[in-house]
Amino acid sequence: MIFTETILPGAFVIDIQKLEDHRGFNARAVCQREFEAHRLNSHFVQANVLFNQKKGTLRGFHYQTPPCAETKLFRCVRGGVIDVIIDLRPESPTYKQWYTVELTAENYRMLYLPGNFAQGFITLTDNTELFYQVTEFYSPGHERGIRYNDPAFGVSWPMPVSVISDKDQNWPDFSA
Repeated sequence: MIFTETILPGAFVIDIQKLEDHRGFNARAVCQREFEAHRLNSHFVQANVLFNQKKGTLRGFHYQTPPCAETKLFRCVRGGVIDVIIDLRPESPTYKQWYTVELTAENYRMLYLPGNFAQGFITLTDNTELFYQVTEFYSPGHERGIRYNDPAFGVSWPMPVSVISDKDQNWPDFSA
């Protein structure tokens, strides 16, 4: 596994290292020892699947507040997304900054984000599916969100939003 820290400290893009032969390839997607060597939490308590029918579907930005802040590991297993994360750690030098990465079924890339980061994505194709793992159980009382076009962040999306939930479209303006 190849761990590349993003411009937001603690968030990593993880690429697999393929061991290839005439049959195809084998690669590690998660290894507790390798995660620990990079001081990353790999104690995932839940795995989820997100399916999106239409290109241009936007989900997010979502996060949970402490003590239920989730570390997440995302991978696109069908289609592709532009995934965006926002650093919400007030003590961080990159507080309120965002980072974007393309995750596709073809590139096998993963995105690791620690707790106190918000995450959202827009689908690049119809019938997009993501698989993700979290280190905390869902806690409705700790759920929060940021509107995709909140002026506090100025996230630039690569295409117009064609599908979005009422909830994601109507999060209030962010306040620290």
